[in-house]
Amino acid sequence: MPPEFPLELQMLAWSIALGLVHVLVAAGCATWQRGIGWNAGNRDGDAAPLTGVAVRTAAASRNFLETFPFFAAAVLAVVFSDRGGADTALGAQLYFWARVAYLPVYAIGIPYLRSAIWLVSLWGLLQVLWALF
Repeated sequence: MPPEFPLELQMLAWSIALGLVHVLVAAGCATWQRGIGWNAGNRDGDAAPLTGVAVRTAAASRNFLETFPFFAAAVLAVVFSDRGGADTALGAQLYFWARVAYLPVYAIGIPYLRSAIWLVSLWGLLQVLWALF
């Protein structure tokens, strides 16, 4: 029987899918505001600035892309160095579920809750990273 797929890698796979959701939601909101012509065009000129939910989902997507490489590198290093355990599994889950909550909270525009959720995701990432020291 093959060894169990580590929970950290499962959370990494789900985080990859979540990253795609972030990008698609932000792109959809931008297209909703700017129109299909903008999306399908060459985008040579200046685009109209985004507002409201479109600017917030774009920011949430950028924020995800800022933290995800660190999370992915930490998970891969922990798994390949065989340093995973209950703390790293919990950290990976915290990161993932906080990032799931982050997008709708940011899109709705709840500032302090958004920051608290971001801190939970950071804590999860740090829990994974600490196993390497």
